[in-house]
Amino acid sequence: MSVHPGVAEARSKLLHEELNENVIGAAIEVHRELGPGLLESAFEEGLCHELRLHGLSFQRQVPLPVKYKNINLDCGYRIDLIVEDAIILEQKSVEHILPVHEAQLLTYLKLTGKRVGLIFNFFTSTLVRGGIVRKLLQVPLLSVSQCLRGELMAEVAN
Repeated sequence: MSVHPGVAEARSKLLHEELNENVIGAAIEVHRELGPGLLESAFEEGLCHELRLHGLSFQRQVPLPVKYKNINLDCGYRIDLIVEDAIILEQKSVEHILPVHEAQLLTYLKLTGKRVGLIFNFFTSTLVRGGIVRKLLQVPLLSVSQCLRGELMAEVAN
């Protein structure tokens, strides 16, 4: 039985929405317990524990090489967490989230091909008021020439 691509995408979106809610809930719990002002490493430890309690799989401090002319450059990029192989998490403990933090997350999304990313700023007094940034990487629309070259089928198959 084949599933129409639009239906599969809608299901995937709903899955990510539920996953987003679980991840944000875990971060809120960590922030409630620890309060603001600790180093990012303390929040990462707490968040990893909370994700385990929620039964979510994750990778921690994931190296992210940059491809250049068919070689991987180790530029020192590390993603804080990738949850369920779907959502990139970056943790901060700064006075304000800056555009450079958001650009970093978008870069990680582009380099990994992931579509959803979250930044948690654990420095804020209340995480839900200015301490959560969600970014979605938009999938570019294919041109007619790309469709004629068969790239549409590759996109639908993935």
